[in-house]
Amino acid sequence: MPRASTALHPWLYPWFKATALLCCSLVLSLLGLGSAAPALAAAIQLSHAPETAQAYIISPADGDTVPPDFTVKFGLVGMGIAPAGVDKDNTGHHHLLIDLAELPPLTEPLPATEQIKHFGGGQTETQISLAPGEHSLQLVLGNYTHVPHDNPVVSEPLTITVK
Repeated sequence: MPRASTALHPWLYPWFKATALLCCSLVLSLLGLGSAAPALAAAIQLSHAPETAQAYIISPADGDTVPPDFTVKFGLVGMGIAPAGVDKDNTGHHHLLIDLAELPPLTEPLPATEQIKHFGGGQTETQISLAPGEHSLQLVLGNYTHVPHDNPVVSEPLTITVK
């Protein structure tokens, strides 16, 4: 009877490695051993981004008034878009920060929260719904493991008003 191979297919390895590291970090945190998490996070390698790379929000524009349901279009120059799990030089995928007062740590995987939306499929736009009032939007490009690059590619924040 043929024996099943335990080796991972080459394109699965980066995804598996990143997922394993993230799961270990979460388990350590849940067990109250969070002090070990930074060492584990350090094992996740940052990807390189060219100095000229820029992320930006195409629309809406800073200061725009928008309806409660609207489209956000993402822009990127100097790099390409690749889905999460695909380790390819000079690429990444977008993360939309909504109403964050400060940037999350840029040397760790970006968490998926109500305020940090992941676009790991390589999407370049999204439809979002926000309550009436003033809101901030900002983009951060993450690598194949959702970690920002060594030279973080972060858009300027913009402010919109939802009516």
